[in-house]
Amino acid sequence: MPPPAVPPLGGPADGLAAVSALRTLTDLLEEVEVERAMRAGWSWSQVAEALGVTRQAVHKKHLRRLAAAGLDLRRRNG
Repeated sequence: MPPPAVPPLGGPADGLAAVSALRTLTDLLEEVEVERAMRAGWSWSQVAEALGVTRQAVHKKHLRRLAAAGLDLRRRNG
């Protein structure tokens, strides 16, 4: 009986695994950089513009985590 076929490197499985890994890395990088911007005094609007999304989207995605990290977010409406 021949050995099982091994998918070639660079095939669809490797490509999709790379996409998944990049998404994970991108999400982590976004969390770090949004927190850094907010600690530097950026407004929700400034962060949203830099990311190319709405202020509401950034607020919804990051508010709970940033509040848990102890950031004062009361005056970030700009």
